[in-house]
Amino acid sequence: MTAAHVYPSDVAFTPAVKAIQARKGSRDIYAEAEERGWRTEIDENLAAFLADANSFYLATASADGQPYIQHRGGPKGFLKVLDRQTLAFADYAGNRQYVTQGNLSENGKAYIFVVDYAHRRRVKIWGEARIVEDDEALTRALMPRGYRARPEQVIVFRITAWDTNCPQHIPQKFDAADVAAALAAKDQRIADLEAEVAALKGEKAVERASSP
Repeated sequence: MTAAHVYPSDVAFTPAVKAIQARKGSRDIYAEAEERGWRTEIDENLAAFLADANSFYLATASADGQPYIQHRGGPKGFLKVLDRQTLAFADYAGNRQYVTQGNLSENGKAYIFVVDYAHRRRVKIWGEARIVEDDEALTRALMPRGYRARPEQVIVFRITAWDTNCPQHIPQKFDAADVAAALAAKDQRIADLEAEVAALKGEKAVERASSP
């Protein structure tokens, strides 16, 4: 939190935002939320949520404030917790535009948005990020084992504040792998039931054949 921030939520609720909240009648509600406090450290719930995430969005901005959002994906848990205030992930080689890296070189403020569509949950994380290009040990530690991608560098994200959102308007979607697993389980259950039915029919046929 900077000296200008009285509450962790001030990272988002700037004076301009609070003025609009007051004008539109929601300031009292969010003033109470400020007193309860947004979180500034990673707790067990956030750690578990991130361990199950295979996708998130990273927002940065240039020195003059031009925003940019980039998707990041990988195996579940590829966004890793380093300590109670620090996240990091291996940044894979891509299209070589380097917009995120360029923005971070002149403006470290960043934002992570994680959505769990299956359970209609979302987490917002404000902080500052930096690029680490010359730490092979850290890169190896963060690179998911067996994942087919080439790590180019690491992005380390220091948390300023984080909060959750209600599920309103989040469409429920499921990962293809989860759907395939559910369908496979259903198909196996059907096959098992069909085998039981066939076995019962066989037993009945034997009984009828052996009846006088």
